[in-house]
Amino acid sequence: MISKEELEELGIFKDVNEHSLNEICENGEIRCYLKGKHIFRDKENIDDVYIVHKGKAALYKINEYGQKKVIFILGKGSFLNEVILDYLSSSINCEAFENCEIVSIKKVKFVEIMEKDFKITTLVINSLAKKTRRMYRQLKNSTSLKIEKKVAAKLWKLSKDYGKSVEEGTLIDLALSVTYLSEMFGTPRETISRALKILAKEGLIIQRNKRIIVVDKEKLAKYFKGL
Repeated sequence: MISKEELEELGIFKDVNEHSLNEICENGEIRCYLKGKHIFRDKENIDDVYIVHKGKAALYKINEYGQKKVIFILGKGSFLNEVILDYLSSSINCEAFENCEIVSIKKVKFVEIMEKDFKITTLVINSLAKKTRRMYRQLKNSTSLKIEKKVAAKLWKLSKDYGKSVEEGTLIDLALSVTYLSEMFGTPRETISRALKILAKEGLIIQRNKRIIVVDKEKLAKYFKGL
């Protein structure tokens, strides 16, 4: 069971009616996952809908060569597996990007709540739409761009989603190792390392203790757009 206060912390249920909130509270629970632990796996039959309560989780696929490709890193208030509402098995892997807490509610019960409250249905539609738009951008940036420009585009997006203002610019508040970045692109580590060095040499980023600072987001955007 979840308290109403814990549910309200997510921010996404603010326009949902009281009855729906009570039902989610009564039927949901919070599960804790350590960094690197799987929340669910590709092809797994899942009975629960998961929403990030605290921390961040990553969705990824494994390609035919056994390489890991991170698709999204999702934070507080994000649905992780709303696609399972089609009653098929999971189509992606999900792991804790950092220690996190996940709201879990049975799929069957969540669908019942959706049927009674269109606001809940709208949340799911908006979540799917947001992921679709992000996929469109990723597809655009995956073609005809040099790797350093692809990395620049990704860092710009991460700085927008997870940026914190610091003296040197915008700190991406994620532990982004070169290895993890390479998994985000499905590219060898050495290739990403070279791309980061190019961006640093251009004065666009600063690397420090697995953290990346975007010096100027506008300049970084102009760089990957070729302006």
